[in-house]
Amino acid sequence: MSGLAGEPDGTGDARLESGREHQQFVLALDIGTTVMRGHVYDVSGHVKGASSKKLEIEHPQQGWYEIDPHKLFQDVETGETFHKMITWQDLRAANDVLRWNNSYTLKAMNSGAKFLHFFTRRKRHKAASGAQVHVRTGHNASNWVLNNIPNLRQRALQDQVMFGCIETWLLWKLTNEQVHATDYSCASATGIFDPFSVEWSPIVCGLVNIPMSIFPEIKDTSGNFGVTDASIFGVPIPVTSIVADQQGAMFGQCCFEVGDVKCTMGTGTFIDLNTGSAPHASVAGLYPLVAWKIGKEMTYMAEGQSADTGNVMEWAYTMGLFDDVADTSQMALSVPDSGGVCFVPAFSGLQAPVNDDSATTSIIGLTLGTSKAHMVRAILESLAFRFKILYETIITETEIPLSHIRVDGGVCNNNFLMQMMADIVNQTIDRSIHSDMTSLGAAFLAGLAAGVWKSKDELKAMRRTDIVFQPQPTWPSIRDTFHLWERAVSRSLNWYR
Repeated sequence: MSGLAGEPDGTGDARLESGREHQQFVLALDIGTTVMRGHVYDVSGHVKGASSKKLEIEHPQQGWYEIDPHKLFQDVETGETFHKMITWQDLRAANDVLRWNNSYTLKAMNSGAKFLHFFTRRKRHKAASGAQVHVRTGHNASNWVLNNIPNLRQRALQDQVMFGCIETWLLWKLTNEQVHATDYSCASATGIFDPFSVEWSPIVCGLVNIPMSIFPEIKDTSGNFGVTDASIFGVPIPVTSIVADQQGAMFGQCCFEVGDVKCTMGTGTFIDLNTGSAPHASVAGLYPLVAWKIGKEMTYMAEGQSADTGNVMEWAYTMGLFDDVADTSQMALSVPDSGGVCFVPAFSGLQAPVNDDSATTSIIGLTLGTSKAHMVRAILESLAFRFKILYETIITETEIPLSHIRVDGGVCNNNFLMQMMADIVNQTIDRSIHSDMTSLGAAFLAGLAAGVWKSKDELKAMRRTDIVFQPQPTWPSIRDTFHLWERAVSRSLNWYR
């Protein structure tokens, strides 16, 4: 969800006494969908200490995903929340989104934007001409809360309510409720931020009646966010970066140039392309996001996502398909193919370029001869195929020459999957030696602001590769399986009504 980083020292220069030497360290906190992690890095980018805690995802109703914010920050005596954190996988607003996308209001906006784009050729009008409301955006969650908590909207209109995602909540608590802020990367991921005008969107807020006074201040990704209260860690620690999770991973992978691509495969799959100093106007469901803002440098990226990846592997484990996820690569290689089995990973619907929130997870093609190995291979193939259609959408839409693909996230440790991905898109895939790339990126951004590192070139020199997967000419043997999987996807669409 977000990365939060800072320097451990009350003086602001991140120096800790160690014998006769002063050592510099950067602490990064990464709040993921299912796990909260903390890492301490030295000036060489090496991890000197780490800790993690599994987060409890609550499901009060089918399709609802919530986190108790007080389980992230343990002091429950201070502060008050009006509702639990609604995660990016939540589908409670699906019916509202469907009504919006079928409304005359949105159709009129699309037509008006298309007319304006014809005459002005401005990118923001092109994006608006095909704009659809997506269920996994912050304005849907905030609007749902405002509509369903008694008197909350009225209190918001009276400036008695503050909105924030996880990074804003943690900053608020860490600074003893002194700083209500976020950064440009996190703001752009809410769906309430206009990346073309670089501000909270008055149009979106006006359409769904969200008072703009509730939003946090937007700050540079790498900069001053205040200091932690001394009572928390024993000393005040300067907080010098806040960054969204995928943007943090992008920075950690040192994807600093236009055309650089990173793919994170954790709970979901996220493919991000550096588009430089201009946001991408998408009509296929890609998100134009701010990657980071450092001083005068504003960098954008285009993002495509598949919501179900690591959670699919977790589900397969609970179903008894394997005893250890590390065994799945060899299991897939133990059979020549999936035996005609197709798996469609759609526990949270299907995102770009399919864009069907009502799609269902399905397994098609089971026979009496189907083994666990066939099932595991079909699941891994489905993850590779979702990557393929996302990657090709990015290529087609952006028309930006792509340089290479850098991957990270727990699922990327599967060699069978990585090689198949390289083969079916005919592109080199570089897997980093660092698995927690969001934490590293947050640390890099914090360290730049604090002077631990002087430039991005210094960071590039620290990046280390684990394995490079070179594409092999196997596509002819995979093509029929891919087309069969596309048929299975078509059978999974529009299931929930």
